[in-house]
Amino acid sequence: MKRREFIGLLGATALSIPRPGYAQTKTALPLVGLLLPMKSDSSLAQDRVTGVRKGLQEESFVEGANYSLAVRFAEGDINRYPQLARELVALNARIIVVAASLYGMGAFRRAFPELPMVFTAIAADLVATGDVQSYVRPGGMLTGNVMNAVGGEETMTQKRIGFFKELVPGLTRLGMIAPANGVLAKTEKDALQNVAAQLSLEVIHYDLNTLDDLEGAFAAGLRDDVSAFYISGEPLMFSNLSRVMSSVTASRKPCLGPYPDWGRAGLLMSYSTDPLDGFRRAGAYAAKILNGARAGDLPIEQASKFTLVINQKTAKALGIVVPPTLLALADEVIE
Repeated sequence: MKRREFIGLLGATALSIPRPGYAQTKTALPLVGLLLPMKSDSSLAQDRVTGVRKGLQEESFVEGANYSLAVRFAEGDINRYPQLARELVALNARIIVVAASLYGMGAFRRAFPELPMVFTAIAADLVATGDVQSYVRPGGMLTGNVMNAVGGEETMTQKRIGFFKELVPGLTRLGMIAPANGVLAKTEKDALQNVAAQLSLEVIHYDLNTLDDLEGAFAAGLRDDVSAFYISGEPLMFSNLSRVMSSVTASRKPCLGPYPDWGRAGLLMSYSTDPLDGFRRAGAYAAKILNGARAGDLPIEQASKFTLVINQKTAKALGIVVPPTLLALADEVIE
């Protein structure tokens, strides 16, 4: 994502129209902008907006009394973020809370160096990527929270695959479906490859150049006789969850993915940090900045809440009997 995409003429794009109740603004109140990758009419979007509001409220900030909120949705296309960011800047947003913001974070920082940004729903080591100076003092105008501990993707993957092997004891060949050039996908691939080597598990990658490649990727996996599919946590996949789930259901294969929303939507299993908790904490940080804190002085928080979701309905449809010990460990069981 190039810098010029961010600093193009504001008049070149029309303002998106947010859902009623999501962007009432009062000029006398400080404006908090919120960028989300998913579709505006999804329950995923509503839950995340609610989480940000809750975090602000926990710091005694009430919408309409202490701040106004403007929300922009990428409608499943993360490449719309530059346009949407310009819209919020044009509205004089004091802070922008942004999900999956590793996409274009550097360009955002260069284009709007004085605008505080609170990020959430990122699964990456931001010190390693050079986006922040440290986790204790990120520096500049950036702060927020990450979904995995530093260098923790492999540990998370070990737990995830360990649980999944209990559900699918005959797992020998796993097909991973992910965008070809995703930053998170690369981290996932590396971690999955290392864990697979320890478990004598073969991993085959099916890369998507666009979402139109989805059906073909599943078809290729079925031809390769994979035991199951791993669905990447990339924003492209997550923001088009219903479309991905159509292919998952049609495959008749056990599937796993990272976030709780995947397990709730119909994957056999998911295990990860809880993104909704991250949105709540991002809202709280936005309130602290409105109260005078400098973004770069607020430590980047790492997730501490983890959620194992097992979809019992999907298990029954696939003829899989979930071990009682695993059911006892599950934070959520979808009946």
